[in-house]
Amino acid sequence: WGTISLSLDALAAIGITMAGREFTTPEDVTTETPESGTMERLRRLYATAGRLATTAPDILAHPEAARSLEHDLARALAACLEPETNEEDASAKRRHAAIMRRFQALVAASCDRPVYTTDLCAAIGVSDRTLEICCREHLGMSPQKYLRLRRIQRVRRALALADPRSGTVTGIATAHGFWELGRFAGVYRSLYGESPSQTLAADPAKFSESA
Repeated sequence: WGTISLSLDALAAIGITMAGREFTTPEDVTTETPESGTMERLRRLYATAGRLATTAPDILAHPEAARSLEHDLARALAACLEPETNEEDASAKRRHAAIMRRFQALVAASCDRPVYTTDLCAAIGVSDRTLEICCREHLGMSPQKYLRLRRIQRVRRALALADPRSGTVTGIATAHGFWELGRFAGVYRSLYGESPSQTLAADPAKFSESA
């Protein structure tokens, strides 16, 4: 058993940002039964957070790593509370194109700072579900995957340019919002054919030539 506690204001903000509507608070105690897939994701993230707090508290001590985990938990919780809806309508394509122009502009303006879907949804004024639909239409992937790949690219550049005598993979990865370091390392190797530590130890000139 476990609990996730949110203030009423925080719950309302999550509903507006992630689902496009407020999550109303029932007068009486209620029991919700989410779909198995969404509930399983929330349980998995919750368990991972507990393990990190016990075995690697230094990772969660980094503000960006903690914020990234909090963001993922909030999305998983919102998915459990929000029923499936279909927001497509006759003018959806035009509206989605406008949303993606705003999305790309905000992402580009963030430079090397990690950016998350909750921030983008709030800035654009759309729900998490709508942004998901738009990104899958225009990018062929979810906004979370797109932003994660973008952050991994920036980690690679930071690793390649860092001094291996003072820089660490953990420090650079957590600074870019990664808190599941084992999963990060696996994705990194699948993308670049080498481990993050190998990139850190490589000659920066080699990276510049390949980039």
